[in-house]
Amino acid sequence: MKINWGTGITIGIVLFIAFILFFVIKMSTDSHYDYDLVVEEYYQKDLAYQTEIDAEENLKLLTGAIIGKKTAGGWLLNFPQEVVTQEVIGTVFLYRPSNKQLDFQLPLEISGTTLLIPDDRLLGGRWNITIEWEQEGTAFLYRDEIVY
Repeated sequence: MKINWGTGITIGIVLFIAFILFFVIKMSTDSHYDYDLVVEEYYQKDLAYQTEIDAEENLKLLTGAIIGKKTAGGWLLNFPQEVVTQEVIGTVFLYRPSNKQLDFQLPLEISGTTLLIPDDRLLGGRWNITIEWEQEGTAFLYRDEIVY
């Protein structure tokens, strides 16, 4: 049986469509390719985004920067002196992009001028750290990406 060029093109298009449909079905049904949202309620978080921008701008009002480094005990954060002298209420949130189950939150407890995130809570790799605190009615927000 001879196949002319019109039949060949039709067979090629049908095979291409079948190839694409196979991968669409495989990606949508296989749980290995499931990815969650970074934030569950991102619409509500997006509405409060301007307050986050303002809190990050307030961080520039401090005389020094927050500096983090890896130590034997964990991740050590050094805060500017004016943060330490005041009563601060806040939280430290560590987000692991590769595994949602490793995310955790700690209360902001500064001792001296430092905050130590314990080594037993951190696995090697990339983490996003977010520190939110309020001091004398002013909100502050610090974000950084760390590789532990």
